[in-house]
Amino acid sequence: MAIIKTTFGRRTFLKSSALAGGGMVLGFSWLISCQSKSEEEVMAMPDEWFELNSYLKIGDNGLVTIYAPNPEFGQNVRTSMPMIIAEELDIDWNKVIVEQAPYHAEKYGFQFTGGSRGIMSRYEPLRMVGATARQMLREAAANAWEVPVKEITTENGVLFHNASERSGGYEIFASAAADIPIPTEVNLKSIKDFKTIGHSRKNIDGKDIVTGKPMFGMDYSKQGMLIAMIEHPPAFGMTLKSVNSAKAKAMPGIVDVVTIQSFQDGYEKSGFDTNAFPEIIAVVGKSTWEVIQAKKKLIIEWQPIESSTEMIKGFGGRKQKRNIPSGLESSEDHKLGIEAIASIPGKIVRKDGNPEEAFRTAAKVIERTYSAPFLAHNCMEPLNAFAHFEGDRVKIAAPIQIPSLIIPTLSASLGIPAENIEMELTRMGGGFGRKAYAHYVVEVALISQKVQAPVKLVYTREDDMTNGIYRPAYQATYKAALDENNNLIALHIKTGGIPESPLFANRFPAGAVDNYIAEEWSIDSNITIGAFRAPRSNFMAGAEQAFIDEVAEAAGKDPIQFRLDLLKRAKENPVGENNEYDAERYAGVLELVREKSAWSQSRPNVHRGVSAYFCHNTYAAHVLDLTIENGTPIVQKVSCAIDCGVVINPDAAINMAEGAITDGIGNAFFGEMTFKDGAPTKNNFHQYRMIRMKEAPKEISVHFVQNEINPTGMGEPPFPPIFGAVANAMYKAIGKRQYEQPFISEKNVMG
Repeated sequence: MAIIKTTFGRRTFLKSSALAGGGMVLGFSWLISCQSKSEEEVMAMPDEWFELNSYLKIGDNGLVTIYAPNPEFGQNVRTSMPMIIAEELDIDWNKVIVEQAPYHAEKYGFQFTGGSRGIMSRYEPLRMVGATARQMLREAAANAWEVPVKEITTENGVLFHNASERSGGYEIFASAAADIPIPTEVNLKSIKDFKTIGHSRKNIDGKDIVTGKPMFGMDYSKQGMLIAMIEHPPAFGMTLKSVNSAKAKAMPGIVDVVTIQSFQDGYEKSGFDTNAFPEIIAVVGKSTWEVIQAKKKLIIEWQPIESSTEMIKGFGGRKQKRNIPSGLESSEDHKLGIEAIASIPGKIVRKDGNPEEAFRTAAKVIERTYSAPFLAHNCMEPLNAFAHFEGDRVKIAAPIQIPSLIIPTLSASLGIPAENIEMELTRMGGGFGRKAYAHYVVEVALISQKVQAPVKLVYTREDDMTNGIYRPAYQATYKAALDENNNLIALHIKTGGIPESPLFANRFPAGAVDNYIAEEWSIDSNITIGAFRAPRSNFMAGAEQAFIDEVAEAAGKDPIQFRLDLLKRAKENPVGENNEYDAERYAGVLELVREKSAWSQSRPNVHRGVSAYFCHNTYAAHVLDLTIENGTPIVQKVSCAIDCGVVINPDAAINMAEGAITDGIGNAFFGEMTFKDGAPTKNNFHQYRMIRMKEAPKEISVHFVQNEINPTGMGEPPFPPIFGAVANAMYKAIGKRQYEQPFISEKNVMG
């Protein structure tokens, strides 16, 4: 059989693991295997464990514990990542226990869940973890049996020497294996020999979730723990002037009311230190209800902020200037500002050919403008965190996406060394980028330091929804030129947002059009923004794919074939050298979704829209079937095709696609945050419309392109293209194009 051979020395191996980026994640429960078993069927816990490396240990009865390093918020890496180790270890999955690893940079590297990079960045390092442990076990057996190690084989946690007909479980040799030096060379399996990877395994936390076991940050509890809740300014562009807390302190169960400042003077923020309101008031008491009542008794005076500029540290030491204007912003003013800046030339990011001449001589020119509002993340679990500050040390337990990036901030804000910070990772009830910005962790640590007691900070839904951090508001204008034969000869994209541009200048259809120009602009704002599921792509995909459909119609061509023709050009004779996408893989998902959706077969009163997009190294295409019932759009079915390379756990990948599709439909139809005099106009779900169960697609069919390419992203890529599929299907249903999100609102009812 073909063997992939990789060489690593001890230090190199450890370094490679540390640099992997992804990791596993949280939870407090240990489950044996992914399948439900009666108590009689479950093996007893071992009397002794033998650690082979920081990721796994083997018990004296053959059970294997695999540590999950990265935070978990529903993408199922807590199951999928151990599967990668188990595959190369060659262990029976029914003998695997998964335990959440705490934050530990030296052992587990960059424990980051986000950017759809977890599996992609951990795939080969985690395979090395399992393969290295397996090799050490083989060497231990070879030493014991006095035979060449090359003659030792493994299967399902058992070592074999066929020539002498000897065999023994891993547990027999685990102690000796633990003392063997890490090998400098190991063999990885051929993909065709996989028995765990590529085969569905149930979520190891599934039973705990449905039976309500304490797993999430909101569940966290310690003896003597106090509850804290915050009061922040009522509007962006305001800050604290004064507070009278006497009445609040006099309320039953209240321990203290404290004011905290998240950053010390002179602290240089990183990109994930974004904090709308760094100075807040915290009410601390014995119960949630008592604290909520005391908050109502606070007498607070707020004042306007002054304009400021700050330098933000990015990855790799790069710095970026951020302008924070004063003033109370409103959505109507945002609209006027966008109209003004969009009417003047922007910054040219890419230019191919001579687009000016192509537009001047074109037989037909199509120009359309698309816009989308700010969006709130609205994780089902609001922000929360636990801290216990004692002496010069602090224990943290929190639902957080990037624990390593908050450590420097905690250290600076608390005035303690980083090594004095212990962090336990809890499961997150949703993240979508919001819990990468961990100001709430700094807040609870400072509160605990001030009151000298263990504290759990809990944001109300209103606190969470009005605190930021939001998906920016965006606008894009697309212009296409067609010749007399209806060929696309030029494309002009001009896009921007508040306060950032969403432009990806080197993505499709760049590279497929001879004459191409991409411009961008931005408007400064004091409304805090941040990563939101598939940042920037979540807008650009919808605008781009809706526009491509309209151009295809003007050209008299089938929407899928029109895209495939452009991709054929990009593959055979690409324009430019910086195109980010693989045209063949892009075309592959379109061809697959055309087949699986039976695109050529129309059905009465069913209106279909197609969309495809590349982001996070993955290709996704959707065909959405929509009907109109009593004036309401109903999504009957979504057919989805994805090329994400090797699929580790098909069940989990399908679940992520289904979740992304449903979430995207909800945001396309209803998602919107607006502002009046700096204040968010929506603060809970009675105002901020979320998709409901009855509005979810009646059917979602997910299909994967089969290949042997290393895994790429899955959590985010299916999300962006669904916006375009919704828009294109609605046009077919009601005869009107959708240019402004949300598609269903008081001001924009079905277009």
